[in-house]
Amino acid sequence: MSRVLTDYWPLRGIRLTTPRLELRLPSEEELAELADLAARGVHPPGEMPFLTPWTDRPPTDRGRYVIQQHWQRLGTWSPQEWALELAVFHRGRPVGVQDMRARDFALRREITTGSWLGLDHHGHGFGTEMRAAVLHFAFTELGCLEATTASFADNPAPLKISRNLGYRPDGIARDVLNGRTVISQRLRLSRSDWQSSPRPPVTVTTPNNCLPLFGIT
Repeated sequence: MSRVLTDYWPLRGIRLTTPRLELRLPSEEELAELADLAARGVHPPGEMPFLTPWTDRPPTDRGRYVIQQHWQRLGTWSPQEWALELAVFHRGRPVGVQDMRARDFALRREITTGSWLGLDHHGHGFGTEMRAAVLHFAFTELGCLEATTASFADNPAPLKISRNLGYRPDGIARDVLNGRTVISQRLRLSRSDWQSSPRPPVTVTTPNNCLPLFGIT
């Protein structure tokens, strides 16, 4: 009997569904749509809310970066260090990317999240739903104990999402961007705070054979 791609790469079968969104790995055609989305912009011109210098890249380079990062994260995946980068779909069309990353997850049981939305899709509450989806997957399916994130101190939208989902301040980080120091607010969410905070409902489809890829036996 011939085998199919999901027999070797069961991550393809993961589906996270919220009231308005679906999160999953994209097809190659959908990945091209995500690249087009990034090429059109992920934040207003003149702003720099991410350590990734989106504003400084020409549109074609922004799209190519999205494709290369997606392939790189799949190609370097191991149970000891992984990054699940899910395309976010609304009404069947991609609107952005939500990721979750971990090192030595089997021991640490901790993830870090990051995301972006196409500029046309800001202001609709998608950021909360897509983050809630991967948190639900991490805490309920993978046995996560802690989730972390970080946002520039002057970038209020993701900080508001984090507060609404129950994160607590976890110090600051200093980085260099375009020759200047930038300060990020680190935030941390424990399993107990996640369980006690309001959040959108999430439905998860997970192939049984995918857990070893996350370091879970």
